Amino acid sequence: MATLRLHGLCKSFPGGGLVVDHVDLAVGDGELLVLVGPSGCGKSTTMRLVAGLEAAGAGSIHIGERDVTRLRPQDRDVAMVFQSYALYPHKSVRENLAFGLRVRGTPRAEIDGKVAEAARVLELEPLLERKPAQLSGGQRQRVALGRAIVRSPQVFLLDEPLSNLDALLRVQTRTEVARLQRRLGTTMLYVTHDQEEAMTLGDRVAVMRAGRIEQLGTPLEVYGQPASAFVAGFVGSPAMNLLPCAADGATRVVGDGFALALPEPRANLAAALLLGIRPHDVEIVDGEGDRDGRGRVDVIEALGRELLVHVQVGTASVRVLAPADAPVSEGDTVSLRFRRDRLHLFERERGTRL
Repeated sequence: MATLRLHGLCKSFPGGGLVVDHVDLAVGDGELLVLVGPSGCGKSTTMRLVAGLEAAGAGSIHIGERDVTRLRPQDRDVAMVFQSYALYPHKSVRENLAFGLRVRGTPRAEIDGKVAEAARVLELEPLLERKPAQLSGGQRQRVALGRAIVRSPQVFLLDEPLSNLDALLRVQTRTEVARLQRRLGTTMLYVTHDQEEAMTLGDRVAVMRAGRIEQLGTPLEVYGQPASAFVAGFVGSPAMNLLPCAADGATRVVGDGFALALPEPRANLAAALLLGIRPHDVEIVDGEGDRDGRGRVDVIEALGRELLVHVQVGTASVRVLAPADAPVSEGDTVSLRFRRDRLHLFERERGTRL
């Protein structure tokens, strides 16, 4: 395997601005790095630039010690797995796995060995003589992965490979991908719009927005210390509450319907702020005493062992995760308390973390 390095990578299309805007990124040898972000953020275009399916407007792409920026896709030593499985419907699983090697003139004995090994690793051995139409969605995706594995590329590129699967199968296949990557020690760049998929799969996660990398870090870093209000709102389910407020001196923030003391004084706070707090760090409390805000229960969503309670506090809706047996009903007026050690502050205009 090899490292993958992007430096100042740019791409624009006619009539539009930069879709990929000076992206710098390094994927370590054997690392699984996930690009995640909303539709149109540039993550798939970044992957297509690495694969050579799009030409870079500026910047460079290095795989190992080679500059592959201007090389043809077939000369880059990468393998790509797409959202659509792109299997040959008239060929068996065995023939689909072997096809790329046969096109390259690989000796028959070597092809048979690589196909057998890929089938063993991916548990496809009982399916080798079946056609794609006879396979489930998860099995087809494993065949697509196997077709990439037999090539033994330096870098694997996976572009939303699980999007066509139902929820249960997506979780199962996600686990298989993670297990396979650990077993093979492959260098992998993985693109998804699903932040839960990104957080559970990636050694590191790069959150993209408008063609740029907003934050790069481990899943725990991105979740626990979001670099911006955008990352805070995008990563995590249910999403973080982001409440407009203003500084009241160096020790307190005040918003519409809530006010709370900060865990420690903060000098030079911006006038317009966003207070970030995750739903599981907000508590519904009894009485008028120790509370930070008060509001009316608007909607209650049952999530099984928890309730997602939407409380209208002033002009903002605050999401609260409460136990399933919490004594709360729609229309109730409730008091809220925020965990002081889990507060996040962002500038409201630029969204940068304070």
